Amino acid sequence: MEIRYPSHPQDVKRYTTDQLRKDFLIQEIFVPGETKMVYSHFDRIIAGGICPTAPLALEAGKEIAADFFLQRREIGIINIGAPGKVLVDGAEYPLKKTDGLYIGMGAQKVTFTSDDPSNPAKFYFNSTPAHKTYPTVKILVDNIVPAALGSISQSNERKIYKYIVPGGVESCQLVMGMTVLAPGNMWNSMPCHTHERRMEVYFYFDLAPESVVFHLMGEPGETRHVVIRNEEAIISPSWSIHSGVGTGNYTFIWGMAGENQKFDDMDHIPMSCLK
Repeated sequence: MEIRYPSHPQDVKRYTTDQLRKDFLIQEIFVPGETKMVYSHFDRIIAGGICPTAPLALEAGKEIAADFFLQRREIGIINIGAPGKVLVDGAEYPLKKTDGLYIGMGAQKVTFTSDDPSNPAKFYFNSTPAHKTYPTVKILVDNIVPAALGSISQSNERKIYKYIVPGGVESCQLVMGMTVLAPGNMWNSMPCHTHERRMEVYFYFDLAPESVVFHLMGEPGETRHVVIRNEEAIISPSWSIHSGVGTGNYTFIWGMAGENQKFDDMDHIPMSCLK
């Protein structure tokens, strides 16, 4: 498990491109036959990917000092690859592409498999500390009614799929979902916002091979950008904007942790304030 420590916004103003990428960008998330985990000290979220060519168990490391991974944690999972299964204490949950699964605190044995090891599943996940057990729930993307936002005139026509939110699939603090940009649209989360009460992780996927996303971060008056490629993620501190523009349309998964779970708790930034 890789550890990432918090960064002060005053320090980030002086970061080089390499330092920004080292502290915030998460690469090589899906390695066949392996589990990738990044532990961020921003609200102690763990983001990562599991790409099983043989059964892979979710293991606790010394970084969380637990007898098993979900002893004091919860986890949200979205499969972005070929079909696969997640076994939770003996119960089996098949997941096709963009189906999700929430597993509550206390599940002891979690194992990931691919239906076809030569064409493996890709299980992206976010995990946060938890203090209460909520039921394990399979989330079928076909059963989610997306919210339609944006417009083609602003190049941000998109659909928002809410997987783990209050009033839907309940959790202690994890909030998770997916945004799908329509063809011909490139902007996400613009006009931008911050939410001082929560951090966020963005995971970008379904980019064309030569496409990139210019992810914008930093304080509104001191913005920076990080170039992100397909199946890479970025940590967004609570003090930072989180927006981006791509060279083509794409999809991203967002996961949040922190003080509350209100999806619309946003401090909107006037376009005139961006620098």
